[in-house]
Amino acid sequence: MTTFNDLFKSSFLEKVSSFSALDMVIAMALALALGLFIFLVYKKTFSGVMYSQSFGVSLVGMTLVTTLIILAITSNVVLSLGMVGALSIVRFRTAIKEPIDIVFLFWAISAGIVLGAGLIPLAVFGSVFVGLILLALVNKKSRENPYILALACEDEKAEQEAAALAASSVRRCVTKSKTVSASGVELTLEVRLEAASVDFVNRLAQVPGVRSAVLVSYNGEYMS
Repeated sequence: MTTFNDLFKSSFLEKVSSFSALDMVIAMALALALGLFIFLVYKKTFSGVMYSQSFGVSLVGMTLVTTLIILAITSNVVLSLGMVGALSIVRFRTAIKEPIDIVFLFWAISAGIVLGAGLIPLAVFGSVFVGLILLALVNKKSRENPYILALACEDEKAEQEAAALAASSVRRCVTKSKTVSASGVELTLEVRLEAASVDFVNRLAQVPGVRSAVLVSYNGEYMS
């Protein structure tokens, strides 16, 4: 007759995938290396308002911790069941400020999972490939970068002259908003520069009737 204790003594539950200390050291060392690589790519591609050093360090820690968990799960069936139950109650409350940060979080977790599973070539090649793609796309600086041009004019004549000068100085100029009040006219334009030079803003400020000309770069996510 099979007892309750016999269930826990079965060959299925007692089966342990043995791994040497060398394998563990190699996996953790590679996890550290990939975590640092992910951290460097994040630092190079960051384009937000305020850079968070703690988030970058957490990417390294997440890669290491995920690798450690997967190593433990793959070595013992009973432990893997307990890990699943324990991790199911974990909740992340930290708000993600930039959409690209989600990519780095999943990248760090995926690298740790693949390393812990022993798929070292896939982890290394995949991380290098993802890093190169992110460096090529996120760091791409081109004339397509949008700018917001805010003009404060005294009257309609100054507005027309300033708008005409702005349109002739940039590759693309689109009116986003216009405010007319007793004090004058405020015009907001989205412009795409012909080159990296922004000298045309100085010429705009010298137009008679233009009180101020402000050029602000933005990524298109927060303004429309």
